[in-house]
Amino acid sequence: MKRQLYLYLFIVSALILAFTYMYFSKQLAFERTNNKAEIKNLRDSSSLISNQLNDADYFSLDKNERAQDYFPALSISKLIPQIKDALLAYNDNPNGNVYTGQEKISAQKFIINKIKILNHRWIIADYSDGTFWGDVVIKYFVKSDGEITFTVMDSYVYPKQHY
Repeated sequence: MKRQLYLYLFIVSALILAFTYMYFSKQLAFERTNNKAEIKNLRDSSSLISNQLNDADYFSLDKNERAQDYFPALSISKLIPQIKDALLAYNDNPNGNVYTGQEKISAQKFIINKIKILNHRWIIADYSDGTFWGDVVIKYFVKSDGEITFTVMDSYVYPKQHY
């Protein structure tokens, strides 16, 4: 009797092991195929984002070789921060940054927040006074002595939205 009980326990445990092995091997195969599809989707997403970034950087001084050729004697990696710093230095003016193209509307002054240097001649910037927001297109020129001059080409303040 004891011998038959051990035989039945052995058979039941062998069946449980066989079913467990089949279950986990199929689960592993499913996960492998699922992971391959997920990896493919991630690679596609990565290449799509990379292409979008390249398209967005098309209008950028640090990616535009023709615009860089305009400054043969200057290092672009040093020039870009120099231009940004020169423009942001006008934020310290008590009446606001004169290169926003806007006079004070409220008690706060307009200051430039973000700058994108498009090429060897143009800058687009975002500005605000905390209540109103706007965009400005600025023409800049780097003189041979390193002085940078700016001219506001166009500026727009967005209407105040009430949410």
